[in-house]
Amino acid sequence: MSTRSKARKRALDILYGADLRDLPLRDALTVEAQRAASEPQREASWLYARDIVDGIIDNAEEIDEQIETYAQGWTLARMPAVDRAILRIGVWEVLFNDEIPAAVAIDEAVESAKTLSTDDSAGFVNGLLGKIAQANG
Repeated sequence: MSTRSKARKRALDILYGADLRDLPLRDALTVEAQRAASEPQREASWLYARDIVDGIIDNAEEIDEQIETYAQGWTLARMPAVDRAILRIGVWEVLFNDEIPAAVAIDEAVESAKTLSTDDSAGFVNGLLGKIAQANG
């Protein structure tokens, strides 16, 4: 697994955990930063995970607006927590990270959905992120 894939998984864990515990994302990031300080061997994945979560915090309103706009009949509250986290990471990478091609961001999100969510989630994530990438491309 690549360093960026590990970082996405780490960011997903932070987002998902904060969502389940109803913890502000900034607080969850602080807790993870403290943990990361004691794990220097995982620094490479931590740096990009932190970039992802910081980017989601900084652009939360626009990211969530994009998801709800293109989700056709699905509100964020109605989505499984893991799907919300996967989509937020995917939207951030598609819209705000010029280093990651949209196709790569979408593929990574789809793979996460296949592994971690429901049978229907991969198709939902693929379709939604594809629409967002096309509309903002």
